[in-house]
Amino acid sequence: MRVTDTGAAPQVGTGQTDRYAPYPVVADPTRWALTTTTVTTSAGPTVVQHRPGPRPLLFLHGVAGSWTTWTPLLTAADGVDGRGLVLVDLPGWGSSPAPALPLDVDESSQVLVDVLDALGLDRVDVVGHSMGAFVGLHFAVTRQDRVRSLGLVSGTTFATAAAARHPVRALRTLPAFTLLRAGLAVTRGAARGLLRGLARIGLLPLLAGPVFAAVRQLPPSVLQAFVDEFRPAGFLGAARSAARYDTRRWEAVRCPVVAVAGRQDVFARVDDLARLRGVLPEVRTVLLETCGHFAHVERPDAVVRELLS
Repeated sequence: MRVTDTGAAPQVGTGQTDRYAPYPVVADPTRWALTTTTVTTSAGPTVVQHRPGPRPLLFLHGVAGSWTTWTPLLTAADGVDGRGLVLVDLPGWGSSPAPALPLDVDESSQVLVDVLDALGLDRVDVVGHSMGAFVGLHFAVTRQDRVRSLGLVSGTTFATAAAARHPVRALRTLPAFTLLRAGLAVTRGAARGLLRGLARIGLLPLLAGPVFAAVRQLPPSVLQAFVDEFRPAGFLGAARSAARYDTRRWEAVRCPVVAVAGRQDVFARVDDLARLRGVLPEVRTVLLETCGHFAHVERPDAVVRELLS
């Protein structure tokens, strides 16, 4: 596996010891000494897995995820021993009840403030995947006082926002995102049942294939989590929120940022990394080869080295 640092001084590493998707998704919080807490937030009850400790890390999942999506990375990082952890199931995702309407980024940011306040935490290092990266960027804009640094893992940023605003044009730029959005707009509540049906008859890899660089090499727990955690209403709500968002606001981010993306990501474009370098004042970008939209699952060892070392 090749790692390309796309910063001002590009570097190439072989990463030959890394295996593709080497760790399963695990749903046992006690493995990392995490405590499960339900926090009352402005958007309703929010389930949080947390562990006290210095320099806490706040992890934000994407649209087909929950706190468990981060467990391959926790395994790769030996539980990020010695640091505090906060893993949030945003309202409507994972174990957190769904609000009446999907949250926009302002409402999601307020949920994060409520969670940190409830846990007695001041500043955190934020790591977000996909939609969680989008929320993390906005949180770093609106609450600079709470964000020490920001890690973007397979972040949906410029291309996704543009595709959400102009779906016809996006058939050329981000066809997978656009077709998925259109399909969910038609099937809506039936989509999860369809996913489960495909899983039962062994056809889920055909549907999930575009999302991962090597779907046949995934541990079964990864595909099962993909089915369990996908929320069609949340996906459509996130797309609507992205369509309304002014990405120029990211120029206000002042903390250090590391953005890690996969070469085969179908929900983002490689040139998003260059655009991030043009907007964020302090950013390093890394492109991972043989990696799709779940870099922390497909290449967890590389992501740990780039974000947490």
